[in-house]
Amino acid sequence: MDHNQERNHLAQADRHIAQAKNYVARQRLIIDRLMATGRPTDHARLTLAAFEGTLQALERHRAIILTTLGVIEAAQ
Repeated sequence: MDHNQERNHLAQADRHIAQAKNYVARQRLIIDRLMATGRPTDHARLTLAAFEGTLQALERHRAIILTTLGVIEAAQ
């Protein structure tokens, strides 16, 4: 386990989480617009659920990286 490599992984995870949060926010806006115009939202809601699931997975991955960094730092 390399400290610098894990720090790079953490930075990448943070970028991915930020991007996923943007996708979730945009999808919510899409759903709001569809609802406002009386259009169906079924597919948009399924897409939102997929984005939210991805965000949760990314956040779990980030937690694992933080745990790994803690182990590395404790060993040093």
